[in-house]
Amino acid sequence: MQSATSGLSVMSALAVEVALNRWIIPEFQSRSGLHLDMKWGPTTVLERDVGDGRRADVLLAIDDSIDRLVADGVLVAETRRPIAQAVLGVAVKEGAARYDISTLASFKQMLCNAKGVAFSQAGASGIYFRKMIAELGIAEIVEARAVTIPAGFTAHKVVSGEAELAIQQISELMTVDGVDILGPFPPEVQVTTNFSVAVFVDAKNPADARAFVEALCSPEADIAYRNGGLVSRVSASGMVA
Repeated sequence: MQSATSGLSVMSALAVEVALNRWIIPEFQSRSGLHLDMKWGPTTVLERDVGDGRRADVLLAIDDSIDRLVADGVLVAETRRPIAQAVLGVAVKEGAARYDISTLASFKQMLCNAKGVAFSQAGASGIYFRKMIAELGIAEIVEARAVTIPAGFTAHKVVSGEAELAIQQISELMTVDGVDILGPFPPEVQVTTNFSVAVFVDAKNPADARAFVEALCSPEADIAYRNGGLVSRVSASGMVA
């Protein structure tokens, strides 16, 4: 499968980074002999980059963005595959006191009592979180203690001591060493985010790009998503028996 360039460029949402970096990418690079040039970012940033004319061979992003880009003729429709689903969760510094977040009441109390709450301004999780605390009537309290980042991983802020809580998709929280995952949001305020993959119409290495898509839909990838804090959509897509 070796290409002339021995490389493959991939733009990917942050939520799948643990699964890809720990398991899927090393195995694919070893088997194929290809080097993967990864550009990581929130889907909002990736979609903006694509809108500005930036391209890669493969895009992993939120379903809505993938669908729009397929409709616009930017991605090859027949290569679109569902891969994983992310859920929102909370992390604290490793060894810190653990809050009970099993009920909506205890979850709200935690947010109101926390010394600092870190969330992303550009990521889907942070955008939803701001809307959620407003609907819960605690926006003023939480925003007064907010520790926001433009993009990236919020858990770095609890490791550094700048915040007590980190809010993000669980798979993203797992990317950062030195944190404990408290668990997912309560069902009443939980939202899920679906991710898919597709090949760019103007991919420089279309054959290798399609091979990588197949690797992302393999039985091994199915396990990697689950181990990486995600809900796998590979089996549901019919790609794995």
